[in-house]
Amino acid sequence: MKKLPIGISNLQQIVEDGYVYVDKSRYVYQLAESGKYYFLSRPRRFGKSLFIDTLKEAFEGNRELFKGLWLYDHWGWDKRYPIIHLSFAEGVLKTRKELDLKIFELLRENYERLEMGCQYSGSVSGCLSRLIRRAKEKFGLRAVILIDEYDKPILDNIADPKAASEMREGLKNLYSVVKAQDANIQFAFLTGVSKFSKVSLFSGLNNLRDITLIPQYATICGYTEPEMTDVFAEHLKGKPLEEIRKWYDGYSWLGEKVYNPFSILNYLENNRFSNYWFETGTPSFLINLLKKKRYYIPAIEGIEASESIIGAFEVDFIEPENLLFQAGYLTIEQEYRVAGKMFYRLRYPNMEVKSSLSDYILNIYSPDSLLKDRSQLRIYQAMEKNDLELMYKSFRALFAAIPHDWYRKNNMADYEGYYASVFYCYFVALGLDVTAEDTTNHGRVDMTVKLGNRVFIFEFKVVDIDKTPGTALEQIRKKEYADKYRSRDTEIYLIGVEFDRNDRNIVRFEWERG
Repeated sequence: MKKLPIGISNLQQIVEDGYVYVDKSRYVYQLAESGKYYFLSRPRRFGKSLFIDTLKEAFEGNRELFKGLWLYDHWGWDKRYPIIHLSFAEGVLKTRKELDLKIFELLRENYERLEMGCQYSGSVSGCLSRLIRRAKEKFGLRAVILIDEYDKPILDNIADPKAASEMREGLKNLYSVVKAQDANIQFAFLTGVSKFSKVSLFSGLNNLRDITLIPQYATICGYTEPEMTDVFAEHLKGKPLEEIRKWYDGYSWLGEKVYNPFSILNYLENNRFSNYWFETGTPSFLINLLKKKRYYIPAIEGIEASESIIGAFEVDFIEPENLLFQAGYLTIEQEYRVAGKMFYRLRYPNMEVKSSLSDYILNIYSPDSLLKDRSQLRIYQAMEKNDLELMYKSFRALFAAIPHDWYRKNNMADYEGYYASVFYCYFVALGLDVTAEDTTNHGRVDMTVKLGNRVFIFEFKVVDIDKTPGTALEQIRKKEYADKYRSRDTEIYLIGVEFDRNDRNIVRFEWERG
């Protein structure tokens, strides 16, 4: 059985070591034949660096590495273009000076690899200009520019707008060279996690083609269902495919859905379901942004945003929806037009992301991590046993255990959606089937939770806001929310939960069989 290429981004090493490789080489041909300047945004650990390596080996004419792949018989292997490869994947840069030093280091490496001497003094832009120009002169062919993780210096400083702006200006100075050296460039491909506007980062490079949401390139990174089941057939024997889909499939960029490659490879290697992709990055800035915006966490499931919201953003103007999408925590469910404007309905891609993000958010909402874990276990046991009294006691104890000083440091308890968000995150983090704002023909249910053949229907009220105590359960009855789920084999439980912000806890928890 062939090994799996976990953590490897170099195509030559993959081929030499006999690793399994999903063939994406057809895209190299499509890109080279249809344009010159490209930009691609994809979440971290999604195969962007490996695709950059694939482009590099193809343009360098290394045909033998593509034996058995589509490009082997469809490429002009006689041409060996000079490659200028810049990657900001390694290290964390905190100042403009550190950024400039890093750029000079990368340029020096390219000078040495192309055996042109280390002419990297002077300005950053001047150094890159000379490199591109001299590469063409030496090789007799125009240069190919490949830039990986183009935005990482900005994202590493996104919590500090001043530092992020300095990084943006430093990178803008570098990228401006690409347009100026057009006559000496054969092909350019830039990739990263986020998408900053052309005006702010790619000034003058108005012909940079963004293929992020072009359907024909939707599967350029990640594994489609046929790719996974074919290439990894040996590794998938005896594995629960439906469960694998639930955990790792579901990413969509207006085309065929794809699996997260990093998580799939780790799952096949370790033979256990886990949050592999999520654990490689901590979304602390995102969580702080959700907290600052008082974001109603259950609403993440039903976000509808315009093209301008999920598209390019600026370091001093970032919306949660934008970051959730570009970082890979949400994906596109549907695209539609309203008048002359495009809108997108977003959703969690899969169970890994949904449960992991919810569990991480709980660390903010529940400052005692040990209590959080114990409460999760008790809540799940309560649902398994249909013991709603235990569920009530578990949640009440959870809220009661939060220290008073914690509330003094933030005003989260004054936020109406906080209480429902805690319930939502606990259920989702447990991997349960949770639907927020569940639509029925009588209205919208605050939340439904499914476990086996049981459905728990929740309605939440904050009594000092609604001024109508005792109406949460009554609303479920009156609106006949349970009708949607009535069947011979389904057990239905109606649960009304009421909170008081002064008590910072549940003041009424009523339930009945539906």
